[in-house]
Amino acid sequence: MHKNFNILIESSIKAKKSAYAPFSGFRVGAALLTKSNKIYTGCNIEISSLSLTLCAERVAFAKAISEGEKRFTAIAISTNRNKIFYPCGACLQFMAEFSINLKVILIKNKKDIKIFNLKNLLPKKFNL
Repeated sequence: MHKNFNILIESSIKAKKSAYAPFSGFRVGAALLTKSNKIYTGCNIEISSLSLTLCAERVAFAKAISEGEKRFTAIAISTNRNKIFYPCGACLQFMAEFSINLKVILIKNKKDIKIFNLKNLLPKKFNL
């Protein structure tokens, strides 16, 4: 495993502690690695109008993009549940806009992770 992946995993686990999930209790953390080796983190943010909830993955991407980053290599995603959760379809499409070859690291715990290529999780992304 790439040495930066261990840092991403730790950053993702730390980021989920900031999650705001008063309705579901489902806390998610994400850590995004740029081509320039910077890490941007995000957490999910629930609000009472649940359809406007922000996913951790998109928060991390938005932070990075707002700082001028547009090239990414990997994202680590962790939750407070004892199982692997895959990103939602909206997050997959969002990530694919910037890097269809992104490595997606899904974390159950520090010893149980799965790594995918984004193009395998979203083989047919939407294109205009």
